[in-house]
Amino acid sequence: MNQDDVCGQGSDEDQFLYRLRHSLAHIMAQAVLELRPNAKLAFGPPVENGFYYDFDFGDAPLGESDLEDVENRMRRIIKAKQPFEQRWMPPEEAEQFLASRHQDYKIEYARELAATGRAGDQGLSFFSSGPFIDMCEGPHLAHTGEAPKGCFKLDRISGSYWRGDEKRPMLTRIYGLAFESQDALKDFLERRKLAMERDHRKLGEELDLFIQDQEVGVGLPMWMPNGAVIRDELEAWAREEEFKAGYQRVATPAITRGDLYRRSGHLPHYADSMYPPMPVDENDEYYLRPMNCPHHHKIYAARLRSYRDLPLRLAEYGHVYRYEKHGSLSGLLRVRAMCMNDAHIYCTPDQVESEFRAILGMYSHYYTHLRMGNFRVRLSLHDAREKYAANEAEWLRSEAIVRDVLDRMGVAYDEETGEAAFYGPKVDIQVKNLMGREETVSTCQLDFVMADRFDLAYVDKDGALKRPFIIHRAPLSTHERMISFLIEFYGGAFPTWMAPVQARIVPVNEEVMPYARELESALRDRLFRAEVDDTGESFNKKIRNAVTRKIPNIWIIGGKEAANRSVTWRRYCVKEQVTVPFEKALECLQTMRRDRVMDNFPDIPLPIA
Repeated sequence: MNQDDVCGQGSDEDQFLYRLRHSLAHIMAQAVLELRPNAKLAFGPPVENGFYYDFDFGDAPLGESDLEDVENRMRRIIKAKQPFEQRWMPPEEAEQFLASRHQDYKIEYARELAATGRAGDQGLSFFSSGPFIDMCEGPHLAHTGEAPKGCFKLDRISGSYWRGDEKRPMLTRIYGLAFESQDALKDFLERRKLAMERDHRKLGEELDLFIQDQEVGVGLPMWMPNGAVIRDELEAWAREEEFKAGYQRVATPAITRGDLYRRSGHLPHYADSMYPPMPVDENDEYYLRPMNCPHHHKIYAARLRSYRDLPLRLAEYGHVYRYEKHGSLSGLLRVRAMCMNDAHIYCTPDQVESEFRAILGMYSHYYTHLRMGNFRVRLSLHDAREKYAANEAEWLRSEAIVRDVLDRMGVAYDEETGEAAFYGPKVDIQVKNLMGREETVSTCQLDFVMADRFDLAYVDKDGALKRPFIIHRAPLSTHERMISFLIEFYGGAFPTWMAPVQARIVPVNEEVMPYARELESALRDRLFRAEVDDTGESFNKKIRNAVTRKIPNIWIIGGKEAANRSVTWRRYCVKEQVTVPFEKALECLQTMRRDRVMDNFPDIPLPIA
């Protein structure tokens, strides 16, 4: 176990869970050594949802088929109620002990701890349980029998490099799941099954939303026609909301000279996340932009601004490019090319609060309408690192402004240091996925730095030139990240206004096909994404196909419907069908589209008068 892994602060339940997972890592290692006595141990920490241990099995590997045997041995060890006992050894003695057991990885780490003064006054800590002993700082349970019955399950095996270095030996990592009770483990497994079924990468392929291609490059998703519809609908919604809120749209290039980012400070602070420069002309370098803000600052600076012009709200769905590490890329959630719902607000000091209020109100409107209710607000503050602009007074002032706005609005939030942007504090919207893992989906930042760096000013009432405050905001995040969340939250079943196919017309037989085509034409003339299922499949198969594709509205057409000029309407998430005159059905669809009704939830009735 890593000597630096210590139990963090938290509730008694959190601390018990930490000790439990830590102890199970040792119990698993003991069981593995019963099967592979010559295995060499690396690290075995508790982690989110469980624990793991890394082993070097040499030429006697252990595989997935062995996990059941390891689990059974772990249960016997737990039943034996072996006490966890701690002792300390001076570094020299510890090294000799580890050498006697041929634990080369532990020896390397013991030497590192001793050389860096982290061995402690008592020496290096070891914990024993039964015949197993491991260099470890703890803490652990009192004895193995304190592990609740049925609280763990070995999960999978993967490869890992020693110390995370691809130039070092490849080890075998065994992951285990562990929770405070058997019921909690069962609940996690059920939620994980649902999450796997709703994984946006899986559904993205099944529903033809997006693809990634190795020849194009990792982290560079391409939107299929179905996915492009969802993008377009989200962007159209944002354009309308921003227009009503007084935003003005701009469009700026996705490439720029390096001087712009040297002036903004993104070089060197952000250089590791930018694509390498492209030499252009003589002694000139251009970069793919990782963000839009410097371009918007240039637009502001292009004209002399008056206090009467403020607040000036510039918005753009801008394409940006970031060189994320290969290992961090994940479907649409983390990519290298993205399109951001970005905007920058230039305002006077006395306008900051009202603008922040309006922005947070917009965030609440979006998330409430989309039913993304499982989120929290985080106030991200600076710390002492060099990456942050060196103006402590302005940091404290701007952080106080944002904190005061949140307090006045009655917004519950948590403060976290070290999460601010390098130019100012920010409010982050933290959304939990189906597994409870938290991600930042959107942000709102108060910038006190860039106005100085870009010499931005406005003429105030007294005729003096003054610096504006700048607010950066992106409530709908990027298309990529937001849609990844929506796919998983909705299980791929989008409301009518967002759905790639808004209505599928299913004729019962060939005799009613002319009427089906007439309805299709009427819908498409009104810009609805409608289609007739004219395949040769059976009627039941046509219905199943529409349900599998998660089409929100299925209109069934038989002889009775054709005679009465009606449709039998079946919604994706509702068992009951209803027969409606076509004109009423059309009016209802128009209402659902116009009002962006979230009819993908079964508690939302059809808006039929």
